Amino acid sequence: MVAGEASGDGLGAALMDALSARHTGLTFIGAGGPGMRARGLECTIATERLTMNGYLEPVLRLPWLLRARRRLLEDFARSGIQAFVGVDFNGFNLILERSLKRRGLVTCHYVSPAVYAWRAERLRRFHRAMDLVLTLYPFEPDLYADTPVEAVFVGHPLADRLAPPADRARLRAGLGVAESTLLLAVLPGSRPAELKRLLAPFVAAVSRVLQARADAEAVFAAVDSRAAAKISSAVHGSLPLERVRIVTGRSADVLAAADFALVKSGTGTLEAMLLGVPMVVAYRLDPLSARIVRARLRTPWVALPNILARESLVPELLQEDASGEALAAALLAQLPRRAELAVRFAALARKLRQNASERAADALLGLLQRRGVLQ
Repeated sequence: MVAGEASGDGLGAALMDALSARHTGLTFIGAGGPGMRARGLECTIATERLTMNGYLEPVLRLPWLLRARRRLLEDFARSGIQAFVGVDFNGFNLILERSLKRRGLVTCHYVSPAVYAWRAERLRRFHRAMDLVLTLYPFEPDLYADTPVEAVFVGHPLADRLAPPADRARLRAGLGVAESTLLLAVLPGSRPAELKRLLAPFVAAVSRVLQARADAEAVFAAVDSRAAAKISSAVHGSLPLERVRIVTGRSADVLAAADFALVKSGTGTLEAMLLGVPMVVAYRLDPLSARIVRARLRTPWVALPNILARESLVPELLQEDASGEALAAALLAQLPRRAELAVRFAALARKLRQNASERAADALLGLLQRRGVLQ
């Protein structure tokens, strides 16, 4: 198994739990983060070393990535693996899967690449890499109907464990937020490049919201202490500190306690949707990556709630449009829509709540049994 990002480590760890519960004697080797390592992964390369952003960083790190892939292939050959699961991290894992499939191994890709958004031509080549793809969204298996790849919708693990809190007052009290406060959750991302590009407009937007609403406070959700330090530096001197706090490692709690949210495009938008929180979505890439994406994008949306709803359910402000002024205006415009969006988000969440890890394990073990790898 190979996971190249923190989100993939979470998916991989849950899948390892479900696989081990169904079949004794399984062993795991590859690349993973703390979750997968805690479940017994023999870790050749830590996920933290593989994580990167945009198009430019992988190009700059290409020699190291090639060495990492070669090392993984050598370790897999040494250990005599019988099957491989690539957890997201598409550019790296699909090439790895293709090499392993040529050697006769069963290959599975967990999380369908976003061919619904762009690069649809890659579908014709996926059968060279994967025998099975486990999809998170219900519309994705149809994309593989004319290919030899077996595609199974398993649902989204986040939907299985996230729902609007039953006792929001208690959650707010734990964060030091009064029930009467209008709370803005701010999720600027985790990667250094994301923080570098988004913190300034996010802080500017928060400043305008706090000026417009005397009853508002903001909580920044930092993924770790390094991100918290960068956020603290950006906030200091720009925002009234008595109305702002930074919370580390509790992004879901921050969202669940919030009335509305400013979220970097990505998994945080799904979390906000599952928790029923109105949001404004923003993102900024480096100029080269942005040009490439814009040239090849096949969907009018990048935010997961919009893609799932197939309409502009929440505002998306990207690249130069993600200014502090525009973000603040969009945030304030979401407040009258809270009840409407809660109903829409709940309907979308029900479609994704499928016991994903268990369904994924069943699909993978079924394939291994049909191929004679397992009894």
